Amino acid sequence: MELTKLVDVRVGQTGTIKKVEGEGKVRRRLFDMGVTPNANFFVRKKAPLGDPIELTIRGYELSLRKNEAELVLVIVDEEEAK
Repeated sequence: MELTKLVDVRVGQTGTIKKVEGEGKVRRRLFDMGVTPNANFFVRKKAPLGDPIELTIRGYELSLRKNEAELVLVIVDEEEAK
């Protein structure tokens, strides 16, 4: 499985957070919002220019800026065969 940046995940996809990059306040803020390794997520919406990104994580809805989503590495779940 390949790691992908959260910013590149398409609307409607699900996956698992594997790593949060960055340092200091930005990383701490992401952790405080529940963006931590092994948390499952669902991408609900993206604004027309991709900023912000709305996702469901740990049972609540969260909006992340594009620059924050760039720091989150995820594994996207395999899509079901159609």
